[in-house]
Amino acid sequence: MLARMRYLHTMLRVRDLDAAVDFFCNKLGLVETRRHANEAGRFTLVFLSTGAADDKGEIELTYNWDQKEPYPTGRFFGHLAYEVDDIYAACARLADKGVVINRPPRDGRMAFVRSPDGHSIELLQKGAALAPAEPWASMKNIGEW
Repeated sequence: MLARMRYLHTMLRVRDLDAAVDFFCNKLGLVETRRHANEAGRFTLVFLSTGAADDKGEIELTYNWDQKEPYPTGRFFGHLAYEVDDIYAACARLADKGVVINRPPRDGRMAFVRSPDGHSIELLQKGAALAPAEPWASMKNIGEW
């Protein structure tokens, strides 16, 4: 029998900690729960969550102080996924803050955006899909997600 496990976090390496925190907190709406700077190891860890009492999952942003070159971005990572109450309102709020909607919610159910470091973020409509609506229904994909 397998031992019971519990989800803790997803770690993302970031090159610009301020830009990453701005995206995940100020634009996407997550909350910073704790931060740890390690002088000896020359890195900072920032943990983020939705802030909901029943949601214990977190993202760990790892900022290596001496990393100058971009981290290789690959599709192997997959994506982070968040459920939203209104997919259209969520995408409009992000677009108003300058976030590119890479895969618009044409189906009223799913959209994708990317963080400043290229991490793919999936937004899923809570419950049933919303009826198709403009401007989303006729928007084309932009780049990859």
